[in-house]
Amino acid sequence: MNALFLAQAEESQPPIVPHLDELVVGLIAFAIVFGFLAKKLLPNINKVLDERREAIEGGIEKAESAQIEAQSVLEQYKAQLAEARHEAARLRQEAQEQGATIIAEMKAEGQRQREEIVAAGHAQIEADRKAAAAALRQDVGKLATDLAGKLVGESLEDSARQSRTIDRFLDELEEKAEATR
Repeated sequence: MNALFLAQAEESQPPIVPHLDELVVGLIAFAIVFGFLAKKLLPNINKVLDERREAIEGGIEKAESAQIEAQSVLEQYKAQLAEARHEAARLRQEAQEQGATIIAEMKAEGQRQREEIVAAGHAQIEADRKAAAAALRQDVGKLATDLAGKLVGESLEDSARQSRTIDRFLDELEEKAEATR
């Protein structure tokens, strides 16, 4: 009868609902597997997840510190660049000032050399004028004594007398020239 009753009970139960003894055995097996996994596997999984989280957080911290360091280096670079630009501007200004000074010195030197050349030219002209006046005085004196000798009819060959006569004649000519001015 029991077999008949079990056969009728099996037919009356839907096929989706498990038998009570299978359900109890399945729950016990599930509890054993769950307990094993919770004891052995879950700590390892948590450990790996914690390590990953720490690695990610450490990576973020490293990235932030690298970004801060990069920002610091960028600021230093900008400061150095600004200082270099300032130094370049100062050097340009100094070069312009030195150039202006050199140009002024060169102009002054050129002016001084020009004045020396002009003074040397005036001295040379004065020397040439004196030399020409002396040569002219001799030539005029010679011509005057020759002419006077022809007019007087006697020779005026005595050089001392000739010199005095020439000087006197030329001095008289210079006095007349100055008087007419």
